[in-house]
Amino acid sequence: MMAMAPSIGWAQTDVVKSAQEASAALRAATTALQSADKADDRVRALTKTIRAYENGLNAMRDGLRGVSIRERALRLQFDSQRDQISRLLGILQTLERATTPLLLIHPTGPVGTARSGMMLSEITPGLQKQAEALRFQLEELASIQVTQQIAQDDLAEGLKGLNQARVALSQAIASRTDLPQHILDDPEQVQRLAQTSETLESFATALTNQDIGAQHDSILGFEDGLGKIQLPANGSIFRKFNQADAAGIERPGILLATPALSLLTAPWASTVRYSGPFLDYGNVIILEPDPEYLIVLSGMSRIYVVAGDIVSKDDPIGLMSGKELELGDLLVEVSQASETLAQETLYIEIRKNGKPIDPIDWFQVNKG
Repeated sequence: MMAMAPSIGWAQTDVVKSAQEASAALRAATTALQSADKADDRVRALTKTIRAYENGLNAMRDGLRGVSIRERALRLQFDSQRDQISRLLGILQTLERATTPLLLIHPTGPVGTARSGMMLSEITPGLQKQAEALRFQLEELASIQVTQQIAQDDLAEGLKGLNQARVALSQAIASRTDLPQHILDDPEQVQRLAQTSETLESFATALTNQDIGAQHDSILGFEDGLGKIQLPANGSIFRKFNQADAAGIERPGILLATPALSLLTAPWASTVRYSGPFLDYGNVIILEPDPEYLIVLSGMSRIYVVAGDIVSKDDPIGLMSGKELELGDLLVEVSQASETLAQETLYIEIRKNGKPIDPIDWFQVNKG
């Protein structure tokens, strides 16, 4: 006799619920996008909206991936137990059609009838348990299919809204009148340093030694943020501090794998010491959150700040590389239960008095 354990309990609650919550997050982001057009500080409102979309899309990808894995497991279970399920359904249909007196009549007489009744009374609870397990699984599968369709519709709207928000943010930054305070006295000197420095380390050291005048009160106290700072972009640690890459090269920073076109925000209120291309690092932004510290970021395709700007925590400072995500690509990714879609990499260094320290100690990340 086959054994089919009820599975609707945790599976439907966790897997389906997570996808439903992700759908709700995307719908909330769409509402926020509509409100951002009327906000007094449109740049900040759009930044929050884009972050909400990114978080919602990441949650949706995880939710749909879990739902897809659960659906596949159920279908494989049904396929492997196809013959047993057919026999169970056949027995249940026979029991449903037959009358109780007919079931109790046995050709060997009263003794056989009594024995068959005893056997039937022992078997029936087991059949009912299996039938109940099958019903739970079929209900879960139906719930998964409904959730998948709703989630896909919300995912399509979320991608559309995210792309609209990015365009709106670029326009808002270009037309803003409340520009960041600018305190760099000689931006050409910084450009000369960038052109004459042979390494990122020598450039960062030169910036550390350069006097740019008094600091703004709001950008002090960086050490209070140790272990509490949000990463500048959504993503996961791809390479740790001083960990060698495939070519055996060690860099005194970390690599963050991010989805394509992720928004880059200031992790702390800072002075922008440099922004622009540098050697083979591509575009680089160097932030000074405190007179003793520099945060070095590279890998973005678009930069929203210039050297000398004073930015607040969570201000938009750039955009990662890549192409706009499409619904078809996301659905292929989640259906294959993979995490390989359009990953870009952001390089992050933190330096104290010119010397590199492990950025992971500063950010809220999984240290495992």
